[in-house]
Amino acid sequence: MIGLGRFYITTAIDYVNAKPHIGHAYEKVIADIIARWQRLRGEKVFYLTGTDENAEKNSQAAKEAGVPVREFVDKNVEFFKNLCKTLNISNDYFIRTTEERHIKISQDIFRKVLEKGDIYKDFYEGLYCEGCEGYLTEKDLVGGKCPEHQKPPKPLREEAYFFRLSKYNDHIVKLLESPNFVIPKEKRNEMLSRIKSDDLKDLCISRKNLYWGIDVPDDKNHKIYVWFDALINYVSAIGYPDGGKFKEFWPADIHLIGKGINWFHSVIWPAMLISAGIKPPKTILVHGYLTVNGQKISKSLGVQIDPLEIVKKYGADPVRYLFAREIPMGEDGDFSEQALKDRLNNELANDLGNLLSRVVKMIEKSFSGNVPQGKVDEKLSKQLRVESIEKYMDKFELHNALAEIWNFIRACNRYINEKEPWKLEGKELQDILYTLADSLRIISILISPFIPATSEKINEQLGLKPGILKDVKFGLLKGGKIKRGEHLFNKVK
Repeated sequence: MIGLGRFYITTAIDYVNAKPHIGHAYEKVIADIIARWQRLRGEKVFYLTGTDENAEKNSQAAKEAGVPVREFVDKNVEFFKNLCKTLNISNDYFIRTTEERHIKISQDIFRKVLEKGDIYKDFYEGLYCEGCEGYLTEKDLVGGKCPEHQKPPKPLREEAYFFRLSKYNDHIVKLLESPNFVIPKEKRNEMLSRIKSDDLKDLCISRKNLYWGIDVPDDKNHKIYVWFDALINYVSAIGYPDGGKFKEFWPADIHLIGKGINWFHSVIWPAMLISAGIKPPKTILVHGYLTVNGQKISKSLGVQIDPLEIVKKYGADPVRYLFAREIPMGEDGDFSEQALKDRLNNELANDLGNLLSRVVKMIEKSFSGNVPQGKVDEKLSKQLRVESIEKYMDKFELHNALAEIWNFIRACNRYINEKEPWKLEGKELQDILYTLADSLRIISILISPFIPATSEKINEQLGLKPGILKDVKFGLLKGGKIKRGEHLFNKVK
């Protein structure tokens, strides 16, 4: 899972028919942690996120609000951009699918697939779910309703363009049989099982007589099906076909997505790419849903939490920490403020905050704020298992990587309690405080993908510059002037 000098990661792009919910925040944070980790490793990273603006549901929401669609979309996009800023997301670009470049590239790829003979016109008759913006079969329904949106789909018959998805059945099966194409394996097996139980059918890829969306090339009576255009954002954002970034970064290393859109990314998207003569992405990384009181977070069902309000109340880093520590990749997780408070008070404030505070105060008191030179205590340094952390990150087990880092943070606190440096002086005290300061330097590097603002504060208080993964070696600390700041985290009731 290591890029060869460069690493391209994307999130799904978000509908802008309403403000972002906590599920959007979760996906962006997880992608950001992976992107920042790859930068720590020395990779050249491109991290893409953005908004899906050509959806019919955006048009419907604008109509209900009594606002022109473009005005409605432009306003709501700002909420998603603000979410990225508020959560300290390090994305390199924010794609909007109403950009002229994206529109042109979507039409170019449509035309390319058409000219290959993989698109034809026919009539579609079936069940259409407005929430999914897609057609469903009777097999897809649960109790006559879409399982995602809890509404019965509407019967629909209209002239449409179709993509010969069936032609790529064997290609997709072969891709899905590769162990790293979809992670975790349970999500890969779901897609394989679905195809093997019922071979791929051709896909309707246009809608007729819609006002909003991208025109089918040379046929203004049809708009390109939103999923056909939305998926193309991953290549349009990096300048397909001739742009330098496309040549440098494609194929994508990771598309990070929620499990509800796995089919589109693991089956439809690679088939589109193969048809257009473009390499498929390397890995589709599928995460679970966040729930509130056991219910899936959903704008359409009114079950959601405003992530901007949560960050305003508790700060970005505690929210980022909770996401990574609480929810194993691929599994569903239940968001609760109580869990956030517990993690903040016990792990962030008590374990990490108190460690920094204690070390900084002792260096100030005993060495006038100058980090002493000394010898690293190997008994403590051996308790940091860097290789385990790296292995966990390679397997996207972020919760285990964080747990391993926190094992070392707690070891540092135990070390202070055992050594009782406030009772010591001379060379022994120098060695102990040097060991602790060097440990904090290393901790600041390892936590930087997860809680970047906290990492910066540690470096500021120790008078250090940020490091990268190759600096995670004991004994590299050369001085530093302490500049004590506020406690890293304030406890909350």
